[in-house]
Amino acid sequence: MSKLFEEFTIKDVTFKNRIVMAPMCMYSSHNQDGQVEDWHRVHYQTRAVGQVGLIILEASAVQPEGRISQDDLGIWSDEQTNGLSELVDLIKAHGAKTGIQLAHAGRKATVKGDIFAPSPLAFNYHYKTPIEMTKADIAKTIEAFKEAAIRSKKAGFDVIELHGAHGYLINEFLSPLTNKRTDEYGGSEENRYRMLRETIEAVRSVWEGPLFVRISAHDYKEGGMTPEAYLVMTKWMKEQDVDLIDVSSGANVPATIDSYPGYQVKFSETIKHETPIATGAVGMITSPLQAEEILKNDRADLIFLARELLRDPYWAYRAAKELHTEIKSPVQYERGWI
Repeated sequence: MSKLFEEFTIKDVTFKNRIVMAPMCMYSSHNQDGQVEDWHRVHYQTRAVGQVGLIILEASAVQPEGRISQDDLGIWSDEQTNGLSELVDLIKAHGAKTGIQLAHAGRKATVKGDIFAPSPLAFNYHYKTPIEMTKADIAKTIEAFKEAAIRSKKAGFDVIELHGAHGYLINEFLSPLTNKRTDEYGGSEENRYRMLRETIEAVRSVWEGPLFVRISAHDYKEGGMTPEAYLVMTKWMKEQDVDLIDVSSGANVPATIDSYPGYQVKFSETIKHETPIATGAVGMITSPLQAEEILKNDRADLIFLARELLRDPYWAYRAAKELHTEIKSPVQYERGWI
């Protein structure tokens, strides 16, 4: 069997293969209340039917002011839990494991009203200037992540991922380009990590299952974060019982990025071996052979697919054929699963 279709176990959760649907915003909570709607039910269930091993829901805001857009999913209220639980049941019915990405957009929030960040720096002229968070604001936000983890557990998710990438709140604290604070949450690596440290501690106090953190391993700007600079932080994450680093890059500050197939895999490889910790590779991975190479050369442990799964919900079926591996089909599709 190919490596891509081997099982992978973290704690007591076993994924049937190493294909992960990466979180991707759907902007489909049209009542602007963060609730699951019919689009989510069809979208996520379809990828489960397509035999993806782990499906991680889109960035789900832990506070209403932390939404990327007004139409984002939310997990800041108990009223949102029933819809999320329904999604979990729909996905699990087809053998996929379920994850949720807990998120706060920080200075990149585009909601009405005030937005908040470590420092009062706008992302660019299209965005509002955020209010610098007080220590009380930080504590309140960390508590919101904890409450969201409790709701995630109640809804039945197998995995929680903390969104520390793409220029959103946690990423803003981690990078010296966006964190200009002079208190204990800014300055040194240890101080810039403090907000994430306290968030992980809060989540781990109520969550025993697999815990992932997504990072932007490279800021692509002088003076910013690089994979090598992240190593001290990923070692701290491992000490805090983080199970896997989902290695993305960019979007913390405006930058020109030379993107090409697999351009972020080298970042995953560095963090995997130098921490060491399990990693997920993401970014313009489209070919089954490309995915197989990444795994067999020990450059990552899981393959996170994003836009490719928007184009092809049945990518896993195609990959199995190309890699000469038999996988079980949904009963309803057996006549066509040849």
